[in-house]
Amino acid sequence: MTEEISIAIRRLDEQGNLPLPCYMTEQAAGMDIFAAVQEERTIAPGARVLIPTGIALELPAGYEAEIRPRSGLAIKHGITLVNSPGTIDADYRGEIQLIVINHGQEPFVIRRGDRIAQMVVHPVSRVKWQVKEQLAATIRGEGGFGHTK
Repeated sequence: MTEEISIAIRRLDEQGNLPLPCYMTEQAAGMDIFAAVQEERTIAPGARVLIPTGIALELPAGYEAEIRPRSGLAIKHGITLVNSPGTIDADYRGEIQLIVINHGQEPFVIRRGDRIAQMVVHPVSRVKWQVKEQLAATIRGEGGFGHTK
């Protein structure tokens, strides 16, 4: 069973009549987020731009929203997010904006209403550190960076 929570959302002026973030399939983990640009924005290969979404959230304490790239844009056009995943903290009330980069070979145009990223909301844990001189041993140990081949 999937947990359902209520989250307050505010439409900013530039959001206008765009859809709110929404799930595109019955079991999708992420909600698509829409570009609230007023005019087309062209991203040259290798360039990055800040894209507004026109929304702000009031997440419940103990939750975060992760902003992630859309896989279709990544594979077809090389479009992704620079800080991926981006984190929206529960105490942030500003507009969600996306730092979009074009890793593709061709310029990419973002139009108003394009599905440009996805958002996943989930609980977070708070860490209480326990400083120790030694950590418990495992078979893997300190192996990393491709040690399992």
